[in-house]
Amino acid sequence: MFLIQIAILIYSVILHEVAHGFIADKLGDPTARLYKRLTLNPLPHIDPLYTILLPLILIITGAGIIFGAAKPVPIDPYNFRDKKKDTAIVALAGPLTNILIACLFALLFRIYPNDIFISAIQLNIGLAVFNLIPIPPLDGFKVLAGIMSDNVANMMYKMENYGLTVVFMLLFFFPQVIFAFTRPITQFLFRLLLP
Repeated sequence: MFLIQIAILIYSVILHEVAHGFIADKLGDPTARLYKRLTLNPLPHIDPLYTILLPLILIITGAGIIFGAAKPVPIDPYNFRDKKKDTAIVALAGPLTNILIACLFALLFRIYPNDIFISAIQLNIGLAVFNLIPIPPLDGFKVLAGIMSDNVANMMYKMENYGLTVVFMLLFFFPQVIFAFTRPITQFLFRLLLP
């Protein structure tokens, strides 16, 4: 069961990143395609820290949350027609992909109910909701910046260098803060998919 969860996590984060690159390509930025990152082969996407070590540490420490990430797909927003809006659309593509994966597993669960499908649904809903937290470098930050005025968006992007430290501190030391924010949303989406 544990190995299956890890495999589902790896492919869920890979599909999340491929979605970013695919939509970016459609919006005029071929960077991910040129770097050969629009592939389902896990090797170009695996990041030793985010894809392997982070989920293992969270599982071993009993943090109560399983989270991971693939190596970010390279995006060059200067290739977009509307840099701010298109960056937000590309950012939203990842979490929406995880919601679609959760919907697929919900359909499979209706055909053949089992714990693996339940776990896959919870994992993908969790990934989607977590990534929509508006802290850089998470997708929610770019989506929020996309709907703000240019001045506010520029101020937000100046804070981007500190965001990853905040995310790691929350994950390792204050996971209850993340739960307080994400649990009501994840529970609502789970009940929506499996009433």
